[in-house]
Amino acid sequence: MDQIQNTYRVISNEKLCPQFWRLSFEAPALAREIQPGQFVHIRAGETLEPFFRRPFSVYRAQRYVEIVYEPIGLGTRLLAAKQKNDTIDVLGPLGTPFVLPPAGIKQVAMIAGGIGIAPMLILSDILKKKKYEMLLLYGGRTRGHVYPMKEFKDNGVKVYIATDDGSAGVKGRVSVLFDKISRDSSTTFIYTCGPSVMMKAVQDFAVKHQLKGQAACEEVMACALGACLGCSIQTKHGYKTVCYDGPAFDLEDVIFH
Repeated sequence: MDQIQNTYRVISNEKLCPQFWRLSFEAPALAREIQPGQFVHIRAGETLEPFFRRPFSVYRAQRYVEIVYEPIGLGTRLLAAKQKNDTIDVLGPLGTPFVLPPAGIKQVAMIAGGIGIAPMLILSDILKKKKYEMLLLYGGRTRGHVYPMKEFKDNGVKVYIATDDGSAGVKGRVSVLFDKISRDSSTTFIYTCGPSVMMKAVQDFAVKHQLKGQAACEEVMACALGACLGCSIQTKHGYKTVCYDGPAFDLEDVIFH
């Protein structure tokens, strides 16, 4: 793309469930460029408050570009007020995307917690063409964080859900679903996104069973271009920026705290 900053028209902005919203905007050239794991940086308001843009993983990029978000702060609450035909100012696509599974992989396990579900649908859109066995292990706090996930199921993904209070799926953290994952390191590959404590549990499981995978990390961002270093995280190869070196990293490389 010649420019990574553009203004786009909002197509829809709707609740998926009590906690999560989905916003779709018309950006055909952007949709063709985006790869799974990348993100966009959106200016939430029309004034200097809030000053910084907000980063959002791309949920889907087909006819429209879609993001999923939870309105919990000023920026995301302003975003939730957007209506059809409003415009949004977007930078993107940004970041390093997921790598595709290596040769020989038969099972792909996507493990997500909370809003970490966001980069997984676009990933499944790509992976369904390869005829993998796809699993989604999703952990949420309550039923209010769980939506039907029909698009995943339409892609052939087997969906398993755990909630902290047991109000949807099984009771417990997403780690109670790890028994759905094949332990064969030659045929299983993992993708994960969510809270650091959850991804640390995924990493520990992967190390124990010698499984490879990737983690999409989440951090507060200012520039989203690798200049300010504000989103740096610790890896086995030194500090890396989530916005430029990531968000996708080899699962084994990240040092989770």
